[in-house]
Amino acid sequence: MKYLEIGEIVNTQGLRGEVRVQVITDFVAQRFQIGAEVTAFPKQGKPVVLQIDGMRRHKQLVILHFSGYDSINDVEFLKPALLKIRMDQQANDELEPGAYYYHQIIGLPVYDLNNRKLGQVKEILDLGPNDVWVVERPDQSDLLLPKIDQVIKQVDLEQSRIVVDLLEGLE
Repeated sequence: MKYLEIGEIVNTQGLRGEVRVQVITDFVAQRFQIGAEVTAFPKQGKPVVLQIDGMRRHKQLVILHFSGYDSINDVEFLKPALLKIRMDQQANDELEPGAYYYHQIIGLPVYDLNNRKLGQVKEILDLGPNDVWVVERPDQSDLLLPKIDQVIKQVDLEQSRIVVDLLEGLE
């Protein structure tokens, strides 16, 4: 079964079984809504399917509570753990034109307007008004590309390639 990573449990919160989650999805309200099912993949142990019965935001984190886990002792084994959903759980997402899932972009090769390969996307940073795509280049430092129309000219998922216009100062 394939999974999509949506967050990472980084610590416990309080004594009543809550956990702190570093979010890595743009669908926070949908992914972490009460009643949603997620799978935790702890560093130690087997994956555990959990049902969310409490959610609130705290700074850059989300605080979650899971059904049946009512004390800090119940959730201690989850730190750290990756939180994932099954790929079929994303089927009802409505993406705006030009919007993509992180997993669709990470790993794609990046080319400039002259068809010169620059490298491949290794991660996506959420830094406020727009994402920044980090392109790993061989024998060079990483290239940081803002996800704006002036820079990202084409994302072709079928051909597995991204075409960018390297504006002055980006390289």
